[in-house]
Amino acid sequence: MALFSLKKKKIVSKKSEKTTEETKKTALPAKKIAVKNQELSIKPQNKENDMFFSVLIQSRITEKATNEKEKGVYVFEVKQNTTKKEIRNSIKHFYSVEPIKINIVKIPRKKIFSRTRGHKGIRPGGKKAYVYLKKGDKIEII
Repeated sequence: MALFSLKKKKIVSKKSEKTTEETKKTALPAKKIAVKNQELSIKPQNKENDMFFSVLIQSRITEKATNEKEKGVYVFEVKQNTTKKEIRNSIKHFYSVEPIKINIVKIPRKKIFSRTRGHKGIRPGGKKAYVYLKKGDKIEII
């Protein structure tokens, strides 16, 4: 009977070693999350500032957009769920310019077929905003 009890103790000790190894494995992602939170802490903590950063993606530089700049109309790519008020506030925040009017256009997804490679695909859609400014105002886009 003593032999059986020794085996049980060894099994129990192996289980405790496994549980400590499992806790170590689960502890590593928590450290990674802490590092991610530190990286996120660099961004402003104010909810209004977070909103400004998440609205505008980039300025849209095309032939049509560069022709429109002379008239005081600037084109930006924005996120799908943004509204005109959010776009107006973010432009005020970043460029310190008051827009007169904002038009929003949805860009549909398009199916693409490459004749040279024979690949099929889908070009992603999006959303763009036309921002109209007063005659004296300008936005410096680099």
